[in-house]
Amino acid sequence: MSPEVKAFFDEATNTISYIVRDPNGSSCAIIDSVLDFDYASGRTDTASADRIIKWVKQEGLSVEWLLETHVHADHLSAAPYIQQALGGKIGIGDRIKVVQETFGKVFNEGTEFERDGSQFDQLFAEGDSFMIGQLRGDVLHTPGHTPACLTYVIGDAAFVGDTLFMPDFGTARCDFPGGSSRMLYDSVQKILALPDATRIFVGHDYKAPGREEYAWETTVGEQKTRNIHVGDGKSRDEFVKMRDERDASLPMPKLIIPSLQVNMRAGHMPKPDDKGDVFLKVPVNKL
Repeated sequence: MSPEVKAFFDEATNTISYIVRDPNGSSCAIIDSVLDFDYASGRTDTASADRIIKWVKQEGLSVEWLLETHVHADHLSAAPYIQQALGGKIGIGDRIKVVQETFGKVFNEGTEFERDGSQFDQLFAEGDSFMIGQLRGDVLHTPGHTPACLTYVIGDAAFVGDTLFMPDFGTARCDFPGGSSRMLYDSVQKILALPDATRIFVGHDYKAPGREEYAWETTVGEQKTRNIHVGDGKSRDEFVKMRDERDASLPMPKLIIPSLQVNMRAGHMPKPDDKGDVFLKVPVNKL
């Protein structure tokens, strides 16, 4: 079955959010939503999420899932805000517990912060499946960028998060805590083992040099032959050397500090203080 896919591009974070629809009904899932955040002022905005909510309502759709491919380090999730408006269950990979343990220490969260994934409605493991109406989704555990990264294979479409980018841009970085270039190479091979015609929808696009337009849809076959980091039969050792050297030169994402604190809580802000005020922490020399 071939799902209908509607993409929403957020230029501020280069993120693509997706609405994935059962072609034979009104059920849908929303993947990797964005809560707008201005770091300089510390203010949030819901314009990006409201675009999605408006479209879902216009189409008369029923949201069954709010899926996260991983704990994003470059944008805040709007899943709880959309859930309040439209319903649906928030899902992520079960290795979220590893991510929560790691960053719970980085942000000195103490014992009040639960590290068992209980902030999410559903924790997925390799081989799990779920339904969007009559449309089946299957879960691939594809770590490397983070320990909890998932690829959702829904009909003939695969939503790969940050594991793969467009063929002319390559693959995700692996230098965050818990990341691994060797794991990423193996995860990419798992994705490339899908049928060549499988549509791949990437989580970000940054317009590779020489390309004028943003893009987010490709295929397994195109990735196999054209991906500049893993295509054309590149070996694991070649990839690991390239990826590790490249990652050493990259700056941290602009929104990594607020994003991690919010996204490891399923898109919720930290607990307010006794005055109702919310604060995010800035760890010094930790990332």
